[in-house]
Amino acid sequence: MLLGAAPFAAAQTVDSANRNTLIQQNELQILENRLKRQQYQQQQQQFRAQDRQIVPQQRPVVPQVKPSCQLQPSGSSFVRTCR
Repeated sequence: MLLGAAPFAAAQTVDSANRNTLIQQNELQILENRLKRQQYQQQQQQFRAQDRQIVPQQRPVVPQVKPSCQLQPSGSSFVRTCR
């Protein structure tokens, strides 16, 4: 009876060791994901803070060229020609 029970006990030990290893790997993955998420959120907060600091520049005042219009006689009236 003891001879047959030994392989079963060894299998249980290996299975529980594998299970503990898997649990530890899973917990490590969860912690890594949590850390990455926190780092991402901090980076986004920094980007938003930088965006708030950048003051939008006012549009430069550009002089507009007014069309030069000339009155030219055309028959009994005048015609305005603008360029």
